[in-house]
Amino acid sequence: MNGHRHSSGSVTRRRALQIGSAGVLGLSLPEWFAMRSLAAAGGPAPAAKNVLVVLEQGGLSHLDTWDPKPTAPSDHRSPFKPISTNVAGIQFTELLANTSRVADKLAIVRSMRHPKSGANGHPDGTQYMLSGSHPNNPFEMPDIGCIATRILGSECQDLPPYVMVPGNDEQNAAARTGFLPAASRVFKTGGNDVSDPQWKVADLLPRNENSGSRLRGRREMLTALDTQFSTNHNVAGMDRFYSQAFDTLTSPGVENAFNLATESVATRELYGPGHRGACYLVGRKLIEAGVRFVTVDARWPLTDETPGGFNLNWDHHDLIYTPGSCGIIRNKAGGEGRYGIGHWVMMGSTDRAFAALIEDLDQRGLLAETLVCFVTEFGRTPRLNQFGGRDHWTDAYSIVFAGAGVPGGRVIGRTDSEGGYVLDDPHTPEEYASTIYEKLGIDRSKPLYTSANRPVYFAHADDPIAGVMS
Repeated sequence: MNGHRHSSGSVTRRRALQIGSAGVLGLSLPEWFAMRSLAAAGGPAPAAKNVLVVLEQGGLSHLDTWDPKPTAPSDHRSPFKPISTNVAGIQFTELLANTSRVADKLAIVRSMRHPKSGANGHPDGTQYMLSGSHPNNPFEMPDIGCIATRILGSECQDLPPYVMVPGNDEQNAAARTGFLPAASRVFKTGGNDVSDPQWKVADLLPRNENSGSRLRGRREMLTALDTQFSTNHNVAGMDRFYSQAFDTLTSPGVENAFNLATESVATRELYGPGHRGACYLVGRKLIEAGVRFVTVDARWPLTDETPGGFNLNWDHHDLIYTPGSCGIIRNKAGGEGRYGIGHWVMMGSTDRAFAALIEDLDQRGLLAETLVCFVTEFGRTPRLNQFGGRDHWTDAYSIVFAGAGVPGGRVIGRTDSEGGYVLDDPHTPEEYASTIYEKLGIDRSKPLYTSANRPVYFAHADDPIAGVMS
């Protein structure tokens, strides 16, 4: 049908599909289903069936959370004291009081670092963690989630295979499809406050004017066109994907995956009130629905309860230890619009939601087959600056793994007494990416191909993090 033209009185099947489906479904939804036809089959059962990444953007301070340094110089030391966890010999700071009770399920990598410069800003650092490939490399790589779902597809028939919740903060623009087709891109749910009872994922639900009988009519039109063009095998193949797209719009499972009202009061309370807990809980619901790769990226919204909190990520250049808003000490210097790291909307909500996520997945039997990754794009400086904040630091930071055979109750790597430099067992974002691929059972020796049939080896730079694999 390439190059086929129609008279003013006729409509090609391709145009009919665009009229009858694209406006209702969105141009990429059928493509998502088509992408699943590329899923690999066979081979040994992988350790992980799904992946849930918690991406806390802004450069979370490792010194105040996962890697306490009680002997650091007093004028630069965190005021948050080390506390024991449920694993002898492992300590977090008191900001992780809830998470300390699930330390036996966690592998904490305290020796992350960037091996070369050029990814010490938020967009580049986020892209580095999303892709596992340095952003200054000459060949732009896709997100890990794009590659994983391109190869494996997803067992969930009604939802996109790679979803980001909510995916509407500034660093989410760092998501990339790289050399893969646009249909591989992440689906972003949107939502300023996911805890709002009115929150819906509009792009996966039919618009009012296109629902009910009108949607059924469009499906009937598609069926009628199928009869005329059924001899074209390529068209017949796409029909299956359009049919799945219609099923998405009519599936009760789609709305349920994003409907927090279906959760018990006890579960909602477990995750904590507000946006962050809701985002983490939606992440669990998507995993439960069978979505292959989920990224939760929660930045607390500006509300009446958070005056001055218009950029509540972890970029604490100013007044990191203030009990309330950091205010605007240096206009446009990077520290404004934040609350202190110890405030509820920062580590308070994060600690509660992450501990709840691990417990909830475990109780539902999902943790055994779900690789959970808690990451940030870099750490914070071991020395406080003159404004009482900590700046960007790529020489040492921490990330955490759980589930899918990850040996819990383990600390991997070590930093010096101030948390500034890695002393042993250093690891990189490339190794982080390889760990995910390995856990999913993806053969890293086999390339993917560009549209020009050029082979791309997507995880050749480093091996997985050994301490997470065994």
